[in-house]
Amino acid sequence: MPSLRLLRVSALLFALLGWGAPARPVPRNQPKAEANAVRDHYTKREVLIPMRDGVQLFTAIYSPRDTHRTYPILMQRTPYSVYPYGAEAFPSNLGPSPRFQEEGFIFVYQDVRGRMMSEGTFVNMRPQRAVSDAPVDESTDTFDTLEWLVAHVEGNNGLAGQWGISYPAFYTAVGMLSGHPALKAVSPQAPIVDWFAGDDFHRNGALWLPHAFNFLVGFGQPRPAPTKDWPKPFTHGTSDGYEWFLRLGSTGATRQFTKDVPFWNEVLDHPNYDAFWQTRNLRPQLKDVRPAVLTVGGWFDAENLYGALQVFKTVEVQSPTTDNHLVMGPWSHGGWERTKGDQLGPVHFGADTSDWFQAEVLFPFFMHHLKGAKDPGLTKATVFETGTNRWHKLDTWPPKEATPAKFYLQSAGRLALSPPPSDGGADAFTSDPAKPVPFIEQVAIGMPKEYMTADQRFAGRRPDVLVFQTEALPEDLTLAGPLRPDLFVATTGMDADWVVKLIDVYPDDFKNPDFKEGGLPWERTPNPMGGYQQLVRGEVIRGKYRDSLETPAPFTPGQSARVAWSMNDVFHTFQKGHRVMVQLHSSWFPLMDRNPQVFMDINKARPSDYKKAIHTVFHDAARPSSLGVGVWSEKQK
Repeated sequence: MPSLRLLRVSALLFALLGWGAPARPVPRNQPKAEANAVRDHYTKREVLIPMRDGVQLFTAIYSPRDTHRTYPILMQRTPYSVYPYGAEAFPSNLGPSPRFQEEGFIFVYQDVRGRMMSEGTFVNMRPQRAVSDAPVDESTDTFDTLEWLVAHVEGNNGLAGQWGISYPAFYTAVGMLSGHPALKAVSPQAPIVDWFAGDDFHRNGALWLPHAFNFLVGFGQPRPAPTKDWPKPFTHGTSDGYEWFLRLGSTGATRQFTKDVPFWNEVLDHPNYDAFWQTRNLRPQLKDVRPAVLTVGGWFDAENLYGALQVFKTVEVQSPTTDNHLVMGPWSHGGWERTKGDQLGPVHFGADTSDWFQAEVLFPFFMHHLKGAKDPGLTKATVFETGTNRWHKLDTWPPKEATPAKFYLQSAGRLALSPPPSDGGADAFTSDPAKPVPFIEQVAIGMPKEYMTADQRFAGRRPDVLVFQTEALPEDLTLAGPLRPDLFVATTGMDADWVVKLIDVYPDDFKNPDFKEGGLPWERTPNPMGGYQQLVRGEVIRGKYRDSLETPAPFTPGQSARVAWSMNDVFHTFQKGHRVMVQLHSSWFPLMDRNPQVFMDINKARPSDYKKAIHTVFHDAARPSSLGVGVWSEKQK
């Protein structure tokens, strides 16, 4: 359940991003905000904690009024504000969920260096000292903060934990590298790990345009001095993001709005995976991790699904002795704290998955490591299987029992687990940057979270979208682990984006078991989900990065080329009677920026540089385009 500070920051971000007001202004399962409930049981101090270079960080400390026992410290470091400011101003609740507040912890919230009321200079995803010449980084700030807290906060038991969602999760992931002996448990939830390869702003080199621009045009404004106030939000003047970004004519045209937003301009100045991005890649630093780690992510997180999976997997490999765990649920970004987790759009998940996670996993994890409570016996991975809506406790992720398989593209729009014949042929389509494929059917200025499960029928009916699907499945089919597209393609241009979407096609007579009369628009039709084409996973690679994100290379017009990469993991069951569908296309607007389809720095493209191109996807025995998957059965466990 979010605290008041999180709700206010969410509201501000919604305004800054042009998304409008949050859909749920009052936290789930909670009465209207009552700061007195916190004030009655906690005292508050606001302090400036000195770092080793003399910079002081603004920190709010909430300590239980009951001083008959000692308490562990539970800390969140954030660039989004530790609101409410003032020694007499209290939030409506504290911690990751009400259970923590009721149990009793010393809650610490800190504005990170250079943000809001803290001194110093802010650097987005500040590189670690290991890859920079800086005397400090976020791990040293974490160490220095904990050192001060343990020494100066009365009633602490010498143990500390850290948690955060999204950007605060980046600070949590970096914090676990601090090496402070008091830090025993951390939970990075939807952490940022690499802003070029797969988190937030890029996917394999393609710029996630509205999300990156809408966020940075507000968040990225400079802060001349410590402040309690956010900058004024950017106004698009319309709710139609497709039209607004298309009218700009080019990605670089956004610079007219960002003269005072240095990081956005740096994003455009670094179109390739150069040192600017590589030093912000956290994965190489995730070594010798001492605290226990509980990484949390959502299968339908449009922002940091990549980061959650990568933090867990990297720690497994590079810090094998760490007590390392993963939780993946059917959630959108932060949905495990901000929603019930029972549905996303019209897709239902059968239960309040968020409350289950908080009660059975998150709270016991911190209680064990910080208060000596019984070991909750967490397995390596606690993962939710979508499609059948079941939790699983697995010894590995991806499950080691998953059997590698490939769905092969076939002629006449077929999709099969067997290779195509020698005369399998090819399919071609014309990609026109002036009429890009939309990423969602609704009108939106930003990136609606519902796009991650949205119905894809609107896209499959376009002539510039290739569609391949199986026959109705004779039995359930569960896919687990990463998806691996392996495409053999050609283009009349010199660059092309390749979007691959895995889709669950519901039977025409499918009846939603959670259907109720009235309510939301998709619940007003007796059979709203009949024939629904649910997006399970969609990703892209910018073709010029097919061999290297660092060194782009053009396509030779008319010449066959291989494009292969790894997409984010899934854990989804296509039930008996459903079909497996794959859609392929080369634009996904405005979710990602348009590719001119000529070989160039796209961020410097002029409107006249955008050209039509004919793209071909081969599916014969010599060039068997496919989607690699892992097939899993609970019987294999």
